[in-house]
Amino acid sequence: MSPCVVAGGIVAVSVREGTISSSTLLKRLRSGSRKNATYAAFREVGRVIRTVQLLRYLSDALLRRRVTAATNKVESFNRFSQGIGFGNRGVIADNDPIEQEKAMKFNALLTNAVIFHNALDIAEIVRQLLEERWEIDPEDLAHISPYLTEHINRFGEYSTHELGIQPDAYDPKLDVDFTPLREHDLSTAVLGQAA
Repeated sequence: MSPCVVAGGIVAVSVREGTISSSTLLKRLRSGSRKNATYAAFREVGRVIRTVQLLRYLSDALLRRRVTAATNKVESFNRFSQGIGFGNRGVIADNDPIEQEKAMKFNALLTNAVIFHNALDIAEIVRQLLEERWEIDPEDLAHISPYLTEHINRFGEYSTHELGIQPDAYDPKLDVDFTPLREHDLSTAVLGQAA
């Protein structure tokens, strides 16, 4: 075992036992010198953790599928969010951090509002299908994404005749049994932890 890994273990035990303060540790790590034993130890520990994760990823097909599915969801969300915040090609041109934060928060708020609206529309369509006696498979519903933009008119329609109309109350109940999917997710999570 390399001296750096041993030093990293000593530091980890010292932090856990409270014999080294976090401020002292941060000062040592902030120095950034590659000759610093603490810096080198954590770099080596990081390499070991990364190697173990890569080996686990390569040897576990279920884990690879889960990682790919999660990555695809994140990529879909990012594309959706960029599509919603289309102005200026998503570039925040302002150098003021407060204005940058506002722009990001406004885009996140708008993105979440559209996702919520899409989820309401999807739920309403499912309700209509259930009323028409269609059989709804939870597996099929699990593949429906709320990241839909085809119905959005980005430049808007300006009309004032609907200002006085009250929207229908939100109904969160959807009569579809998702327990088989939850049980499947729990069993795959247990399998993933056992590996």
